[in-house]
Amino acid sequence: MRIATWNINGLRARLGFILAWLEDREPDLVGLQELKMTEEQFPVEAFEEAGYHVAAHGQKAWNGVAVLSRKPTEVLQRGLPGQDDFGSRLITVRQDEWSFTTVYCPNGKNLEHDDFPRKLIWFDSLREHFARNHDPKALEVLCGDFNICPTPLDSWSEDRHAGDIFHTAEERQRMEDLCAWGFLDLYRERHPDEKAFSWWDYRGGAFHRGHGLRIDFLLGTPAVEKRVRSVTIDRDWRKKRGELKASDHCPVIADLD
Repeated sequence: MRIATWNINGLRARLGFILAWLEDREPDLVGLQELKMTEEQFPVEAFEEAGYHVAAHGQKAWNGVAVLSRKPTEVLQRGLPGQDDFGSRLITVRQDEWSFTTVYCPNGKNLEHDDFPRKLIWFDSLREHFARNHDPKALEVLCGDFNICPTPLDSWSEDRHAGDIFHTAEERQRMEDLCAWGFLDLYRERHPDEKAFSWWDYRGGAFHRGHGLRIDFLLGTPAVEKRVRSVTIDRDWRKKRGELKASDHCPVIADLD
C-alpha cells in the first residue's frame, strides 16, 4: 500500500503534472492540499479516468483539500469543527480499517499578524478533534501541509530563522501535542538525522540552493508505523516537467505492508 501527501498549490495549474505523477508513482491513497477551487469545479472525471475516486472539501480561490483513492472511501468529516472561518482545511475518509485525514494547516503569516494566534487555536482545535473522535490505537493517518518546522533539522537555516514564523516554540509545541495524542512522524522515524525539505520558495533559486523547509508530513499511529517499509520525500517532482510547472511543495510518500 502506498500513501502520499502533496500541497499542489492550485489544481487548475497543476492538473497535468499531478496526473503524470499518479501514473509514475501509482499511489493508493493521496491527500491533496491547496486546491483553490470548489468541489463543483473539481475535475473528477480526469481522476476517474486515471483510476481514482475523489473526496473533496473545496473553497473558491483558496485552501481546499481532497483525497484520491484507488478504492472507494466513506467521508467521515469535512472541515475542522469550530474553525469554519479559516476555510476548507480538513477532510477525513475511511477505507476498510484505515482512517485517513488530510489537512492544510493555517500559515499564520507572521508573528504580528492576527492569523498567528488564530493558527495556534486552530491546532488546539485539531488536537481536541482527534482526542474526541479518533483512536490512537487504530490505523490512523494524518497528513498534509502543517506550516511548521518541528525541529531545527527541518529548516535550511535555524540560525537565521529561529523564532520566526514556522519556527516558534508555540508552533512546535502544537506539533508535539499532536504526537503526544498518538502520532508519529513517519519520515523522521525512518530518517532520524536527515536534513531534507518538502517546500522551497519559487524565488531566489531556493530549490537549487537547498534553501527549503520540511513542513509536509505523513503522521501515523503506532499501528501504522509498524507497517511502514519506507518513507520518501519525492524531491524529483518539485522539478519542472517539460511545459508542466511544479508546485512549490513536493510529495511525501510512504510504502506500507
